[in-house]
Amino acid sequence: MNWRDDAACRGEDPELFFPISSSGLGSAQIDAAKAVCLRCSVRAQCLDWALGSRVEGIWGGTTERERRAMLRRDAEHLPATREAAA
Repeated sequence: MNWRDDAACRGEDPELFFPISSSGLGSAQIDAAKAVCLRCSVRAQCLDWALGSRVEGIWGGTTERERRAMLRRDAEHLPATREAAA
């Protein structure tokens, strides 16, 4: 079974998860999309997929900007981990 089959967003309007901005009405849309994600049983799988796929929109309860920041933080810690293991 695919994790998407259990996603809370399956019954929602897909447009909710693709806001046109991060301010004004877009901010309210982001909050509404994240509220759906908060009640989702497959949120972690969704986030993992989004981090690996670098997709647009709200996935796993995060915005594109939030996911880029996560990837940057991970990349910053990767060299230190490798040096420590050597």
